[in-house]
Amino acid sequence: MRAQSQQRILEAALMAFAERGYEGTTIAQIAERAGVARGLVSYYFPAKEKLLQTLLGQALDGILALTDPAEGEDTPDLRLAGVIGRTLESAANTVGVQRLVLCLMLQPGTREIFVGVEAAKSDAVEEFERRLQEIFAARGAEDPALEEVLFRSVLEGVIFKLAVYPETYPLAAVRHRLLTMYGLPAGDPPGEPVRPLRAT
Repeated sequence: MRAQSQQRILEAALMAFAERGYEGTTIAQIAERAGVARGLVSYYFPAKEKLLQTLLGQALDGILALTDPAEGEDTPDLRLAGVIGRTLESAANTVGVQRLVLCLMLQPGTREIFVGVEAAKSDAVEEFERRLQEIFAARGAEDPALEEVLFRSVLEGVIFKLAVYPETYPLAAVRHRLLTMYGLPAGDPPGEPVRPLRAT
C-alpha cells in the first residue's frame, strides 16, 4: 500500500508538473490529483523538490536500463539495434516524462536539481556510457567515446522532437533510418509518407 500510494503521488506530480510547470504546481494540487490528503504527500515527500528528485531519478534509471542486453542480443550489432529499439519504444510510451525531463534540464530554477540527481547516479551514468562505448569498440569504431556521444546526441534529438510533435513525428521512419545509418537490419521501410512536423 505504501509503495502504491507513493507511486500514485508521483504520477500525479508528473502530470501536474507537465501541465503547470514545476514552479506553478503546489503540493495541494498534487494531493488533489492523486486523491490523497495533503499531509500524506508531505509525509512521503517532505518538500516539492523531493518529488522532483524522485521523478528525475526514476526517469534516469529507465534511461540507464536501456543498455541492458535482452536475450539473444549476443553480438555488438544486435546490442546496438536493441538499444535503438528500446530507446524509441520507451520514448513513445513516456512522452509526458520526456517533456518534463527536457524542460527541467533547461530551466534555471530546476536544472540544479537535475544536476544533483545525475551526480548522485554518476556510477550508473558512467556504466551506461561504458556499455555504449564497448558496443562501438566491438563494432570497430576508431573513437568509441566520440561515437557514444554522437549516438546519444542523435537519440536525444529524436526524443526531443517526439516530445514536441508526438502526433506527427514519423517514428517508424526514423527508427528505420537509424538502423540503416548504423548498417543494422531494418526490414522494409514504412510505407506511409513523412508529414511535416506540426504541433496539435
